[in-house]
Amino acid sequence: MRLTATRHLCRVVLSAVVVLTPALSAQEPAGGTPVRDARVGLRAGWWDAAQAAWNMRLVSTSRPPAEFIPAEPGDFDYMNSDVAFKGNFVIQGNFQGFTVWDITDPFHPRLVHAERCPEQQNDVSVYKNLLFLSGESQNGRVDCGAQGVQEHASPERFRGVRVIDISDPTHPRILANVQTCRGSHTHTVVTDPKDTSVVYIYVSGQAGVRPAEELAGCSAALPEEDTASARFRIDIIRVPLAHPEQARIVSRPRIFETLVAPPEHGATPADSVAAEREADSARATGAFVVTFQGVPVVAPTPFITVMLDSIVKSRGGTGAPTAADSAALRGALQGIVDNMFEAPMGPGGVRHGPDQCHDITVFPAMGVAGGACAGYGLLLDIRDPVHPVRVAAASDSNFAYWHSATFNNDATKVIFTDEWGGGVSPRCRATDKPQWGADAIFTIADKRALTFRGYYKVPAQQTTTENCVAHNGNLIPVPGRDIMIQGWYQAGVSLFDYTDPAHPTEIAYFDRGPMDSTKLEMAGSWSAYWYNGYIYSTEISRGLDVLELQPSAMLTKNEIDAAKLVKLAYQNVQDQQRLTWPATFVVARAYLDQLERSHGLAADRIGAARSALAAAELGRRGRRATLTTLATQLDRDARNASDAAKVRTLAAVVRGIR
Repeated sequence: MRLTATRHLCRVVLSAVVVLTPALSAQEPAGGTPVRDARVGLRAGWWDAAQAAWNMRLVSTSRPPAEFIPAEPGDFDYMNSDVAFKGNFVIQGNFQGFTVWDITDPFHPRLVHAERCPEQQNDVSVYKNLLFLSGESQNGRVDCGAQGVQEHASPERFRGVRVIDISDPTHPRILANVQTCRGSHTHTVVTDPKDTSVVYIYVSGQAGVRPAEELAGCSAALPEEDTASARFRIDIIRVPLAHPEQARIVSRPRIFETLVAPPEHGATPADSVAAEREADSARATGAFVVTFQGVPVVAPTPFITVMLDSIVKSRGGTGAPTAADSAALRGALQGIVDNMFEAPMGPGGVRHGPDQCHDITVFPAMGVAGGACAGYGLLLDIRDPVHPVRVAAASDSNFAYWHSATFNNDATKVIFTDEWGGGVSPRCRATDKPQWGADAIFTIADKRALTFRGYYKVPAQQTTTENCVAHNGNLIPVPGRDIMIQGWYQAGVSLFDYTDPAHPTEIAYFDRGPMDSTKLEMAGSWSAYWYNGYIYSTEISRGLDVLELQPSAMLTKNEIDAAKLVKLAYQNVQDQQRLTWPATFVVARAYLDQLERSHGLAADRIGAARSALAAAELGRRGRRATLTTLATQLDRDARNASDAAKVRTLAAVVRGIR
């Protein structure tokens, strides 16, 4: 998530200055494309919003612990954030701390522990007995205290990555607070196939640079002015697993060099008109208005208060600001905001590109990473995890903010998400372009080149009271297909197939009505991830949802059962693991279902293969001979099949069944 417009301006600038029981539900018929979209017009509510589902079902909803539920809905300080998985546990971040859920029974998750540690965003990852927690807010403390930090510079302030021992999940212990100059908005655990004694943490820090008197060595200068600048770099932390308390930053690669400001599409005409109208009304009352991200924005009162106080102190005064102080701020305000948020001018009068990633997804087994870096999608070579190298970069004028990345299982494709509007705005309205706030699908050639193929955006139109845009998801491990589950905030959860990257197709969904029918309150699916047979969706305001896929013509029971054969001991979605499937009857039947759906093999040959598989599965005697004969026949069938590659893959599976 990225806070934008007024709220983003307030939070980021202040840092720099101070440096659900379901009710009515709708269920589409299982199978092909629904006749109508049941997501449209759902009744609003915090705990009792109406629901819609198609080809998946909600099996449980667990409310947050009481201390993580705000008095009023929509409180940013109580949002649920991302999740990580360890064995039978889900660890869920929250801006107040984190919770540990036992999901041994996904139909009845059990709260194991809630740890208070106020921070933004409390992005979480796990590895063995370690939990890693991101922090970037001005009020975060090294001791996780709730009292905050008021001083301009303080040794008590925490901004970086925490290393926590969760050997006993009911009594987590902080082992290290690794401080960084710009905090950690998100982070990525990076395993090294060549060295299992360590893990690395790629840190994406988006806060303003801390003062050097708080953290030595922090510089906000441009790299061409100061080679030690904390801008235009990522930080990499090395964590020795035998002594995690010794975690420290070991490199600061500058993966953004030579990138320039990318093309942008700006606001829609309707949004520009609405912003102008709001700004005119605010000016009439004496409010301070600035242009931010191309539209007029009313500057937040806390920001103005701090700035005016600074002006009073700079002239040696006390008490309330004068009219002259206000006039001075009005004259300087736009320049201050431009200096903070516009890309700085680089050598030759060309503006710099992004100076930080929002998120980095690594695929160590394939030696690549995808950096979703504000104005660009980057492809990185991480064969040396301490020194990643940028090998390709893509920009797109339809994208406003490159947010996250997901590879397919053989790293021949990557999906980048566009968090247009920062996750706090309605960006799935009837007036919004389907190419904006969407997924962009790229193919990857030789792990070095990105080629755009198509967009995917959740197809149901959402209301103006629902924050909606592309957010976090991962792969469903169906052999032979590229299928992704994804959270779209208040557009819910969407499952889509992008095996053909130019023509992605939705095949299942789950959604709720808005929090409020009269105004936008933050809610919805922050992320939706498949893990060991179920989909876990972290709902920003309502807790933890567990969903189950239902068979349909577009995703058969055999395919779902084959996906359930993939079992992981842990999962951090941004640290992708290579998925493999055992050679079994259900995997073979899944491939046959796909060949039937795509007409990749003649119908009579599909029928014959199914009969042979059934006979082999039922009878032990002669099984090996039956399977060998079938595999040999499939190899011959591949010569005339329209999907010869899949037929040969099926033959290999059949040959491997024991």
